[in-house]
Amino acid sequence: MRTLRVLFTAVALGVTAALNPAHAAVLKVAGPWEIAGTDPAQTGYVFSRLQVAETLVTANHEGNLVPALAKQWSVSSDGLIWRFTLREDAQFHDGTPVTPQAAAASLKRALAGVGVLSQAPLGEITSQGRDVVIRLTKPFSALPAYLVHFSTIVLAPSSFDAAGKVTQIVGSGPYKVKSLTAPARLELQASGRWWGGKSAIEEVSYLAVGQGETRALMAESGEADLVFSMLPVSVNRLKANPKLDVQIATIPRTRILKVNAASPFFDQIEERQAISAAIDRAGLTKVILRNADLAATQLFPPAMKGWNSPEVQPLVRDVDKAKELLATAGWKAASDGILEKDGKRFSVTLLTYSSWPELPPIATALQAQLRQVGIEVKVSVGNSSEIPARHQDGTLEMGLISRLYSIVPDPVGTLLQDYGPGGSDWGSMGWDNKEIQSVVEQLAATSDAAARAPLQSRAVEILQRELPSIPVTWSELAIVSNKRITGVQVDPLEVNYGLSAIRWAE
Repeated sequence: MRTLRVLFTAVALGVTAALNPAHAAVLKVAGPWEIAGTDPAQTGYVFSRLQVAETLVTANHEGNLVPALAKQWSVSSDGLIWRFTLREDAQFHDGTPVTPQAAAASLKRALAGVGVLSQAPLGEITSQGRDVVIRLTKPFSALPAYLVHFSTIVLAPSSFDAAGKVTQIVGSGPYKVKSLTAPARLELQASGRWWGGKSAIEEVSYLAVGQGETRALMAESGEADLVFSMLPVSVNRLKANPKLDVQIATIPRTRILKVNAASPFFDQIEERQAISAAIDRAGLTKVILRNADLAATQLFPPAMKGWNSPEVQPLVRDVDKAKELLATAGWKAASDGILEKDGKRFSVTLLTYSSWPELPPIATALQAQLRQVGIEVKVSVGNSSEIPARHQDGTLEMGLISRLYSIVPDPVGTLLQDYGPGGSDWGSMGWDNKEIQSVVEQLAATSDAAARAPLQSRAVEILQRELPSIPVTWSELAIVSNKRITGVQVDPLEVNYGLSAIRWAE
């Protein structure tokens, strides 16, 4: 009997040890972002967030630009020549030094791709001494902010094949790639060469998990130590778990209705304003996002200082006003209550996607709210790639999307892309406004805060009145961590997960 009791105890202890992740040597991370491959323009955000690869410049949690591979930078008096001086102690994971020549070559390859550098007025990228030298064709103050973008990560020459294609990620961050199994799994190991010091945790395993509730269960069961992007409906339950810490931060991301302003449904400003007035933002954020403060009364959230303006008239629900605007635009109700004009019913398809799991229920709520003003909406849930595809072929009528305005820390970078001539995949569609194009170009040319302030205000005023993109809700980022780790911080810009600062609590 005693033998059996000892055996049972030994087995129980063994099972407990196996289930107790505090004894695990690997930090297990779960997030919704799949790894499509090794092209930095497509999935560089995974490698920069997991600290595998670095950019010349990065941003702190307040959105200020701070050194990364470049320890300092300067611009000539005419604003045309930028010099980024590299730190001397940076090494790639293959043991070679991060030289200005290697960094310039990596940036040239990025420039030839589809990343943000192609939007900047770059003339030439060279190296000189310890500097990467970038010559512009016209002043562009947002250049350092552009160099925070994940598509500009600096990779070692051994990352590329003879044709210049990225075949492996050899970066310079605190973690190096041990194995990559696209699209879901990435295994990392501390590089031991990082200029910023030794990482406390030796190995990291990242798993892409699309379903938000599955990620929540992984956090609760201990299958994951660190989980990103939790569903609002899961947060309160996770907060009640004594083994978990939950951190929430408002991030510069807005859920918007992307409308085709070239279509007969949205080509008049009154029609777009009517859509906005029909939306009950406070109601759907309270019910779906569990936080009524996320109702987007303008495009940019309050955390974006200088871009969230107290001067503009906030977007609010006014159903009577919406009906009045639609009547002004020539729409009249048919016998079934759906609006018609020139024999055409106001019936449109709203396309969204589920990789941000809150989008489909928001789309369904919008469907019901727009029906109240006589607009028939058919909700279609597909893949996120359908939004740019249907922007390009012109078949998109209306899309509900989640747009991040810190793709580069200076929102001017996103505005240049979204509201320039022809719009963009995730920006305006069929809307051409010469004034905002001029305002944004002036913003891009100066870093003088006094000169930028009135331009920023004017840009916000135009977007608030014209509504080429209709704001619906602002966003939060919820992160859950097991209490066996410490040092976890939320990066509201989603640039860096800060894995190198995390350590085991015991």
